[in-house]
Amino acid sequence: MFASIRVDSRPFILAAACAILAGCAARASLPSYSTVPDFTLTDQTGAEFQSPAHLKNTVWIADFIYTTCPGPCPRMSSQMHQVENALDGTGVRLVSFTVDPAHDTPAVLAEYGGHFGAKPGVWYFLTGPVATLETLDRNVFMLGDINATLEHSTRLVLIDRGSQVRGYYESDEKGAIPRLIADAKTLAAERN
Repeated sequence: MFASIRVDSRPFILAAACAILAGCAARASLPSYSTVPDFTLTDQTGAEFQSPAHLKNTVWIADFIYTTCPGPCPRMSSQMHQVENALDGTGVRLVSFTVDPAHDTPAVLAEYGGHFGAKPGVWYFLTGPVATLETLDRNVFMLGDINATLEHSTRLVLIDRGSQVRGYYESDEKGAIPRLIADAKTLAAERN
């Protein structure tokens, strides 16, 4: 009474695979939050650090720390070192801004960076005028304030070649650092 109908399932499997891959491609498209303007600060060697000269057409990762931090900063700096090693050879740079410029002189930042194995020319530790650091921390990266409490965000920030903030990664969230590394590799592989 009922005829048996045979259906070739290969087109359905192919369609499902395409849908899954399309979902993966959507992850590679990171949002854009804000634009990092040009800035000038001082690096750990005491040299002037001008963002256009040091970071133009470069993917980079930023965080805000201070060298006497008894809390999350050592963990964050260890994670930045992990990121530095994982991204070796990709051209990605790392930038750690101090939230304590009164204490964190270039010499102090150089010693701190050395403790975490920071590679010269790859990982920069920056200090400078409170007003510049405050503008970057509060208005550009939207992470907090530079003030006497030294409270600061524990997020790492991914910036693309066009100076666009493309991602925030909570340093104490499980899986955040591998996700940051993967996203940085994706941006580094893109060409403008």
